[in-house]
Amino acid sequence: MTYQYRARDSFGSVLGGSVEAATPEEAAALLRRDGLHVLEIEEADGDEGLFPKRITKSDLIYVTSQLAIMVDTGITLSQALGGIVEQETNPTLRRVLSDLKESVEGGQDFSAALARHPRYFDNTYVSLVKASEVTGTLGPMLERIAGYLRKEAETRGKVRAAMAYPTVMMALACGVTIFLLTYILPKFMPLFKSKGTELPRPTLIMMAVSDALLGYWWLWLIAAVAALVGFLYGRRTAPGRKAVDWIKINAPIVGPMYRKVTISRGIRTLGTMLASGVPVMEAIRLAGAVSSNFFYERLWTRVHDEVAGGKRICEILRGDPLFPNVLVQMIAAGEDTGRLDDVLEKVSTYYDREVETSLKATTSLIEPIMIAVMGVVVGTIGMALMLPIFSLSKQP
Repeated sequence: MTYQYRARDSFGSVLGGSVEAATPEEAAALLRRDGLHVLEIEEADGDEGLFPKRITKSDLIYVTSQLAIMVDTGITLSQALGGIVEQETNPTLRRVLSDLKESVEGGQDFSAALARHPRYFDNTYVSLVKASEVTGTLGPMLERIAGYLRKEAETRGKVRAAMAYPTVMMALACGVTIFLLTYILPKFMPLFKSKGTELPRPTLIMMAVSDALLGYWWLWLIAAVAALVGFLYGRRTAPGRKAVDWIKINAPIVGPMYRKVTISRGIRTLGTMLASGVPVMEAIRLAGAVSSNFFYERLWTRVHDEVAGGKRICEILRGDPLFPNVLVQMIAAGEDTGRLDDVLEKVSTYYDREVETSLKATTSLIEPIMIAVMGVVVGTIGMALMLPIFSLSKQP
């Protein structure tokens, strides 16, 4: 049987591929024998065509909500899964749900069945379900998971929407600049040369750039492709990922926004885990895993190690520049009163509002900056075109 995997090698690079084995455990053992740390492993799709349909976050939220309602009304988990499978039109999701149903009917724990599909059900999802199996609260827990996933999707969507405008504006600015330099400016060059007018320095610079774009377009294309490939590959390496993550949280304007998004994600996960009965060490580990930022993951790892040594979370975070002092004080209050889970959930709600405010502020700052940049670029090229024309109009 073929299994697809994602694993990290000894240099920290993330690799992907497939391996032949009888079971997922055997496949993971083979990869570990080769010195790889397994991140994801699951059975390869074999009957869904060349381009199998993806399972989106919205699909997972819908399925989780449906399962929560059905289980709460007294329907067995196996019957609930079977009912959703019958109505599901996404072949990939239907295959996954069918596998979950068969595993549950075979006597396997639901959390163990979910762990067989790490591409769709991450460690946070599996750990929450595992905690509910101990306490017998699967229905309410599934509803809590659906709410958690919904908040994560909303935050991610807001960040993407906020960054869509500057991305489009930047692409538009580059496109307009290239069009002016490669199409409009060359149309005027014969006129300037035929009149023998001494061209001003801005025009000479724009002409040189235009000649470079037109004469060496293939070199520019190769350089652009090489830069894109280098960036995509580089950020998969440990140094590259570290550099990208540093830029994200320290960049002007967008840096504070990314910090708040990262903090909100970690705090929300930690609070949800503790409120659901997940052991504190596992909760801290997962809070770091969902941060998706090298520096915050390193901080949560330090918190995990020092809490294991007897320290309090607030003591470890106090004074760290990645966490604001107000947040540390709130965590300290939660630890003092023994209600850390309640405090963290309230803090995550507060930070969700802070993220929304930060997104609006970032967008309002980026918009005039991008307009000004486009104005300067287009204005400079326009000036380079108009200056020789003014010189020609003054000639007798």
